[in-house]
Amino acid sequence: MITICLLRHGETAYNAEGNKYCGRTDIPLTERGIAQANRMQELLKDFQFDAVFSSPLQRAKTTAEIASGRSEDVKVDDRLIEVNFGEWEGKTSDEFIADDPNSWFNWLSDPSAFRAGNIGETGQQVLNRLNNFYDELMDKYDGKTVLVVGHNGVNRLFMSSQLGMPLKNYRKIVQENSALTLITLDKHKGFNLLKLNA
Repeated sequence: MITICLLRHGETAYNAEGNKYCGRTDIPLTERGIAQANRMQELLKDFQFDAVFSSPLQRAKTTAEIASGRSEDVKVDDRLIEVNFGEWEGKTSDEFIADDPNSWFNWLSDPSAFRAGNIGETGQQVLNRLNNFYDELMDKYDGKTVLVVGHNGVNRLFMSSQLGMPLKNYRKIVQENSALTLITLDKHKGFNLLKLNA
């Protein structure tokens, strides 16, 4: 069994500006986002991490460096990058739904099969890379504790899949900026959600 502290990165300007879809756009944390990561460092001080992993995007990597207190040890993994939101990048949901309501309807009805923003990733493509990452993690870090810093989209898709929820319900899980989700993964016992938004 592996214990995973699963974080979403701290606040960015896109989060603060009406929750624009950031996806692969590589923007930094705001001052508030840095403060959130520092709060997380205090919350995690009693954990002894055997490894720290992050998405390659700077908002996640900076959160991982601050929250872990081990900036030199953060392992960047491309499989943790946020969903490619295609034509939705840099827009609020109100904006892109007004432009193209069908693509949003399709994504909500079956994200596993439809591409986000018409030209982005399908939910299944996201899960394929995430499952590959977490399977590898279980092989290499059995019995260990690991910090993983990702993004709202990928973390919620992964959790909803592991909880056996239809993927179209992934948005029913809310993960706040730089908040702790504590999970365990076991090859035989599966997934357990211990804490959400601590």
